[in-house]
Amino acid sequence: MTHTARRIGRTLALVLPVVLVLSGTLAVTRVPWSTSGPESQILTASSETVNVRAKSRAPQDILREKLLLELQEKDPGVALTHLQREVERRPSLARHCMSIARALGRAAVVHYGPTRAQSYSRPVCDTSYASGVAQQAG
Repeated sequence: MTHTARRIGRTLALVLPVVLVLSGTLAVTRVPWSTSGPESQILTASSETVNVRAKSRAPQDILREKLLLELQEKDPGVALTHLQREVERRPSLARHCMSIARALGRAAVVHYGPTRAQSYSRPVCDTSYASGVAQQAG
């Protein structure tokens, strides 16, 4: 009895994945039996429009957006601290530090005004934050 059960189990182990793959493939494709109008048009994995790739966002862009949001929700000091920590944690971001800090400075002027924005200035990324404040205020 155990030999028969083992043999059935092995057969199922080989056949079941094939059946699942085929049924999944058949579930996403369709043969237009009746009409070929635009309402029967289907999208398959091999469709030409699927080849359009989504633009990947660079780490510095993601960090910039995160810090700009943090600047608005909290204050520029918190955003500058997190910028400095991220650059220390990921040295590859160091070459983008000045542009991110300038963007923070410009956004701080818009959100807080030039005087209050300047009060958060600190020497992160060669005082680029202060440069951004001055650019936006001037």
